Amino acid sequence: MTEAVRILLRKLPWLLATLFAVSFLTFLLVSLLPGDPAVQILGTQGVSPEAIQQLREDMGLDQPLMLRYVDWIGSALTGDLGRSPLTGESVTAAIMSRLPVTLQLGLMAIGMALTLAIPLAMLSAYGAGGRLDRFVTSASFTLMSIPGFMMAIFLILIFSVTLGWLPATGWTRFTEDPVGNLRSAFLPALSLAMVELALYTRLLRSDLIGTLQQDYITLARAKGASTLRIMTRHALRPSSFSLMTVVGLQLGAVISGAIIIEEIFALPGVGRLLYQSILQRDFLMVQGIVLFIATAYVSVNFLVDLCYSLLDPRVRYAD
Repeated sequence: MTEAVRILLRKLPWLLATLFAVSFLTFLLVSLLPGDPAVQILGTQGVSPEAIQQLREDMGLDQPLMLRYVDWIGSALTGDLGRSPLTGESVTAAIMSRLPVTLQLGLMAIGMALTLAIPLAMLSAYGAGGRLDRFVTSASFTLMSIPGFMMAIFLILIFSVTLGWLPATGWTRFTEDPVGNLRSAFLPALSLAMVELALYTRLLRSDLIGTLQQDYITLARAKGASTLRIMTRHALRPSSFSLMTVVGLQLGAVISGAIIIEEIFALPGVGRLLYQSILQRDFLMVQGIVLFIATAYVSVNFLVDLCYSLLDPRVRYAD
């Protein structure tokens, strides 16, 4: 049995237990609502008692809690998260049709953040205590203190209202117009990336400073290795484990954190679907989206933890 399989088998029960807890707590979203969820969805004006009773039966509210959970999780395991009682749309189909938008935003945001954070952290760590380091540190703290929605409004004012370079709202599909797609996605992704940029820069800078004090770095310098080679070949890789973990966790956070950003920029993503479903009291849609986001978050966290254990023997043997 390979080391990768042993680590997987050791961590898999924890993943399954976590997913079970996440699914059960998500299921309780509807059950813990005050009053009758069917009345909350349909309202009382102009709605017959027969319609409310029919919706209660369709949602399984006339059955015991655990029986409803078993039916719901059994259907969820087959990819069926139910149908919206308001629109009749399949919850799974609604999520899948909007997921590419949210995934593109998340991946673009993380890509932008890493592209800028890695060289900034390397320059800052190499000249720790210098002017550039102090500037990068101050800028990072400033960016981390600005909420994402405020950053989005600020960027719209600059690049859309003042300069007119990029659209403020709307979405163009990549298959229709690749350039238009990137133009419509740039500002939302940049809004998400700015906070991630500050976090990645601070984290990697701190790890690089510690790595640059190791004996093998001193030996590399004594052998005449260039600064660029030392930073990229000897210091960056052992300093990137913490960054890799945070990037994996932030992928789930970016997906869930895109709710407000997608609403501001009027993007047809999963975040905006969740926001609108909450306003419309479409509880089954909300339940399905929350389960999907939570499962994606936990799964990404598991994969990052698995990769971390495989790449770093110290973590592997400490488990």
